[in-house]
Amino acid sequence: MEKGILPQIDQILNQVVLGTPLYKWALAVLIFLLFLFLRKLFTAIIINSIRAVVSRTKTTVDDKLLRVIESPLRFLFVVIGLWVVIDILGIQAEIAQHFIRSMFIILVFWIFYNSVNVFTDDVYKFTQKFGKELAKEVGSFLIKATKSFIVVIAFLAVLQEWGINVTALIASLGIGGLAIALAAKDTAANLFGGLTILADKSLKIGEWVKVGSVEGIVEDLGMRTTKIRTFEKSLVTVPNQYIANNPIENFSRRDVRRIKMTIGIVYDTPGETVKKIVEEIRQMLKEHPGISKEQTMLVFFDKFNDSSLDIFIYTFTNTANWKEYMAIKEDINLKIMEIVERNGSAFAYPSQSIYVEKLPHKLEFIKED
Repeated sequence: MEKGILPQIDQILNQVVLGTPLYKWALAVLIFLLFLFLRKLFTAIIINSIRAVVSRTKTTVDDKLLRVIESPLRFLFVVIGLWVVIDILGIQAEIAQHFIRSMFIILVFWIFYNSVNVFTDDVYKFTQKFGKELAKEVGSFLIKATKSFIVVIAFLAVLQEWGINVTALIASLGIGGLAIALAAKDTAANLFGGLTILADKSLKIGEWVKVGSVEGIVEDLGMRTTKIRTFEKSLVTVPNQYIANNPIENFSRRDVRRIKMTIGIVYDTPGETVKKIVEEIRQMLKEHPGISKEQTMLVFFDKFNDSSLDIFIYTFTNTANWKEYMAIKEDINLKIMEIVERNGSAFAYPSQSIYVEKLPHKLEFIKED
């Protein structure tokens, strides 16, 4: 019976599937699973042991280097496993060789890409040499630019591996290349717009700005766009070219806020009382702790309006904080109300008085037929 089973098993294993005996397919699967197991074993023993050692050292460089190579090393087991599988299956096709070599190219550039991520803090420390106020923005720009460069070079290297002459490809594009260049014109303009923003130091992350109709807090300064979170909590992505070519109102860089108002009091207020109200408001602002004494302060009886005597008030608070500003403005408004009421006057509201010189003794109603 056993003699009958063995030939059957041998016959099954030697059956050809896609040009390769079935036993080679089974061996290839087992080998690949073995490499996956070795990858887990490598992580559990080798990587964890190295992590325990580097965590006890004084420097953080070794910890960062481990983070750089950890994922690529684990992926290396998959690449080698595929390489062995292809060899076992006897696949000599050029496409398989190109595929494996492409995987190794990606592996190498993966290490470079991880290095940028891991050493981000060091990049920010380096950019502080160009000015602490823009260290984050410049650092973010450099990191994104470096990542993009690595991805592009990796892509070109893979194309070269597959026998595509990148230089000849670009040169052969002709009109198509011109079209691509024209399409990339706005991207280039936005890139230089981003560099202009950084050079001018016109805004930075966390500042409250207004550009055109967009007002809010800057959340991110990118190579192509700037993201602004509006006070309605929506995120607006603004092209850097637009920001560079439009006036930027930066509210975060002012240390004071303006109070500008015109109050109207009733017309039957005597002139001496108007003068007294103006003087008391002016004195109140001079003594108020929330008003900046270094900035312009104007309180004057301004004009005779249609239904009121207008007093013009122009001053600045000593804070740019919105909440504190509103509290100071509220207190000033209440004090102005007290001054007006204390002097026996009142605030005017739009009204008209009609004077009739003479009324007829008898009004006749004419009825028309």
